[in-house]
Amino acid sequence: MEPLLRMSGISKSFPGVHALTNVDFDLMKGELHALVGENGAGKSTLMKILSGLYKVDEGDIYLSGEKIVNTGLGEMIHHGIGVIYQELNLIPYLSVAENIFLGREPKTSIGTIDWAKMHAMTREVLSPFKLDIKPQQKVKALGAAYQQIIEIAKALSLNAEILVMDEPTAALTGHEVDRLFEIIKKLKDDGVSIIYISHRLEEVHLLADRITILRDGERVITKQRGEMNNDEMIKYMVGRVLEEQYPRYDSNPGDVVLEVKGLSKHGICEDVSFSARSGEILGFVGLVGAGRTEIMQTIYGYRKKDAGEIILNGKPIEIKSCQDAVLKGIGLIPEERKQQGLVLGMSVFDNAALSVLDLYSTLGVLHRGKITDEVNTMIDSMNIKTPSVRQLVVNLSGGNQQKVVLAKWFIRHCDVYIFDEPTRGIDVGAKVEIYRLMQNLAKRGAAVIMISSELPEAMNISDRVAVVFKGRIVKQFKKGELNEEQVMEYSLGLHEKRRA
Repeated sequence: MEPLLRMSGISKSFPGVHALTNVDFDLMKGELHALVGENGAGKSTLMKILSGLYKVDEGDIYLSGEKIVNTGLGEMIHHGIGVIYQELNLIPYLSVAENIFLGREPKTSIGTIDWAKMHAMTREVLSPFKLDIKPQQKVKALGAAYQQIIEIAKALSLNAEILVMDEPTAALTGHEVDRLFEIIKKLKDDGVSIIYISHRLEEVHLLADRITILRDGERVITKQRGEMNNDEMIKYMVGRVLEEQYPRYDSNPGDVVLEVKGLSKHGICEDVSFSARSGEILGFVGLVGAGRTEIMQTIYGYRKKDAGEIILNGKPIEIKSCQDAVLKGIGLIPEERKQQGLVLGMSVFDNAALSVLDLYSTLGVLHRGKITDEVNTMIDSMNIKTPSVRQLVVNLSGGNQQKVVLAKWFIRHCDVYIFDEPTRGIDVGAKVEIYRLMQNLAKRGAAVIMISSELPEAMNISDRVAVVFKGRIVKQFKKGELNEEQVMEYSLGLHEKRRA
């Protein structure tokens, strides 16, 4: 049977990086073909070539047996290829409707935009997700998870014959993921072919018809679903056997480092109280929109609190800005790395140096040698795939960009580290490395707070877990008390219904 899509002998290089070498990939009609591999393996690069965003150095692309000569972005859209990129591609100051139908706005009889029709079309394309997203809302006002849903809706509105999904569930939890899977099943039933990139191997086993694994820019193997278990997949991905997915750690919590009392911010959070001790990892879980990120932003000075007290190392403090939080010893690793965590046009060195300019300078002169040593140590320990510290961050894969964000804060030596979705878009091998780095921070006496949308991650890595529902902490569990069903019960607010 002739594949709907065939990519043959694809090679691509960037300055200092050989991203793909002679890669073959094909896709059948109505098939979901999963593409997996470590960060930097070449998955996103291969799909950006398919979308027309990158020009191939060598190789050919065939659709229904015919070679595609013009592979520009517009041409590939015309050929029925829609892509949901891992990094969001939205215009923040436009509305949801304007983003979804940009360049395809319905017109009235006199040639102006038919806003009523466009808003109705937007509501229709968003209806399967059953979320309270209004067509008129500005995208900048939405969180990362909601923006991801807008990207998915935008791709679905194109009625693409081939749909590429690059980590589509990375920012989603619970019901949102279930709804996406329902949509994927319907798309397949309708004959749409899907290329699915994910680091969540359980998703791959659940959805894929076939699985292709890339490593270091080369295709390692292609197999039918069921012909590989998780351990075998991980071995092909990382080139070695991964001993344990969640490294063991004997925590030894010490004194309270950070205490929050009655923190409130109108419309964001209400009467939030908790403590974080040295030597422990405190997990924050809850559904998308519950307020986990917003609580931490309020503590960090990104949002001004209305009420409440923040106590650091036994002393009440006032945090008036993010810079103030950093100087007081609190570091926040944000969920949105490109907007809040990195300067993409700068090098790995320059990005890492941003957080320690005050620590590694004298009279305005930067101690580049010391910072370079620190950054190189982080590159080695975190396995960041970059040819040198001078490489521009924009040329790194999404996962390696995330590692640079982490490295920037690890060399700061803070008293409190707040990690917002630290393993989002990170492969299984790199996740273990990051877990160990977080554990090492705790071992040296820091208090570590981790927001995670992955319950197994939060439950296995955290010493305690705080559940957030509608801007309030509704329950805290110790590690031995953790039960996934109970955590979900509080996350969904079912505890309130039972009480009523």
